[in-house]
Amino acid sequence: MKKYSLLTKVMILYLSIIFSALAEKTSFFEQGELLFSKKKFNESKVFFEKDIVFNPKSEISYLYLAKIFKEKNDLESQETNLNSVLLLNPKNEDAVYMLILIKIEQSDYFETEKLIKKFNLVCKSFCNKKDELNKKFNKLIPENAK
Repeated sequence: MKKYSLLTKVMILYLSIIFSALAEKTSFFEQGELLFSKKKFNESKVFFEKDIVFNPKSEISYLYLAKIFKEKNDLESQETNLNSVLLLNPKNEDAVYMLILIKIEQSDYFETEKLIKKFNLVCKSFCNKKDELNKKFNKLIPENAK
């Protein structure tokens, strides 16, 4: 009887630890989002990274990290996080749009062209940005390609 009592206590302790870890996991993203909305980018970055540790497929955390790196003008880290978003969800139009802007800034004509074609296939809420992207892209077109 004592074995069952001890086993029951251990199970309850184990389950409470698991549930508290799960509750904390969901709050990492929410805390990061709250701090991001207050423009506390360094603090929010920590919470998004913690969320990714517990949920490596959190495309939205990668997207927020990319937005943080955009604010810090760190194109390399921004591009890395956007590529992670697109690996998880190739149809994420926000990530495709942001990556197009990076490629335009880098004057990468061929990659921009490829991404714009992809954007035209996946756009839903950002479709009004097509004209803006095309204008920026047209400035990239090499003279011999016109």
